[in-house]
Amino acid sequence: MPLAILALAVSAFGIGTTEFVMMGLLPDVAHNLGTSVPTAGYLVSAYALGVVVGAPLLTALGARIPRKRMLLLLMGLFTVGNLASALAPGYATLLAGRFLAGLPHGAFFGVGAVVASRLVAEDRRARAVAAMFLGLTVANIVGVPAATLLGQHLGWRATFVVVSVIGLLALGALAALVPHLPAEEHTGITHELRALREPQVLLGLLTAVFGFAGVFAVYSYLASMMTEVTGFAESSVTLLLALFGIGMTLGALAAGPLTDRALRPTLYGSLAALAVVLVGFHYAAGSKVAAPIAVVVLGAVGFLTTTPLQMLVMNKARRAPTLASASNHSAFNLANAGGAWLGGAAIAAGWGWTSPALVGSVLAVVGLAIAVTAGVLDRRAPQTASAVVATSTRKAHEGVAAE
Repeated sequence: MPLAILALAVSAFGIGTTEFVMMGLLPDVAHNLGTSVPTAGYLVSAYALGVVVGAPLLTALGARIPRKRMLLLLMGLFTVGNLASALAPGYATLLAGRFLAGLPHGAFFGVGAVVASRLVAEDRRARAVAAMFLGLTVANIVGVPAATLLGQHLGWRATFVVVSVIGLLALGALAALVPHLPAEEHTGITHELRALREPQVLLGLLTAVFGFAGVFAVYSYLASMMTEVTGFAESSVTLLLALFGIGMTLGALAAGPLTDRALRPTLYGSLAALAVVLVGFHYAAGSKVAAPIAVVVLGAVGFLTTTPLQMLVMNKARRAPTLASASNHSAFNLANAGGAWLGGAAIAAGWGWTSPALVGSVLAVVGLAIAVTAGVLDRRAPQTASAVVATSTRKAHEGVAAE
């Protein structure tokens, strides 16, 4: 793999660390700023909202900017957002800093995925994109636990200072290793939006919203499940979250080669496996032996869906793939918010701490149904076009014969 992909992975590591670390720092932030933990929880939502808003907006505005310069601008904005979070004097300014840090997230991964795919041969494009995403998964194994531990001992502000330093290192790596690539030909806001309206792109984004919501329905309440149901001590939660990150990494490593070989079958298989694993998770959560294994497997099959979904929308918006690629990360964050809300609703309804796993399984099945429907429509489209051509040719021959 080109060294430029390493620079993208380092950037993804920083982004992944700041995205997930707030969940472990909420009690410390709430105590320091004199607010409640539920109110501090809006800091997680502020970041996700920044991703949803920033992914299409910044990508569209930067459609004509050369790719390397765009990556540097986005990583610069990410670094400023984290530095603003570290220096925030109060809750409102920290909320604004989190929103600012989230703005470049989706756009960076969208542009980065397109750049990674252009640096390798056609038959290795998915592996290149998956390699970039490895930075995100490694963040959950190393970055998030280490940053959480740092924040608990030196204060939560120290965490965002360190993430800002990672951002600066990523800027240096991007500047040194990523080659200059022009923006895609014929790009512009109108052209990108036209590509985003393609039915297959929209169905791919819808698949991401429902399919990946199943993962977040469980992940959002994983700590509570492991302590309330499985019986692990709170001190074990960091290790269990790291196990989830190990599963994500295994899923990312498998996703690249599988997607390069057979995109839609990989997507169908991963969503079907996710639905089954989520049902199994519901029962495995009661065992201290089975639960950690289930956490790893859930991370693996959950992240196995991301690369085929990313490649699908990029392929179907081939003439203007950047906005579609970035919008996929908006879809993932909508899945995050929707899955967490539905999982919480199930718990509030009295269905039990593990009920989000069953809710997630239903969401994965819905995602699979959308993906299969999209595949059927995609197969029929060329046949329909061929039929039109054949009919036109036949009529032309008949016209000649009649003359």
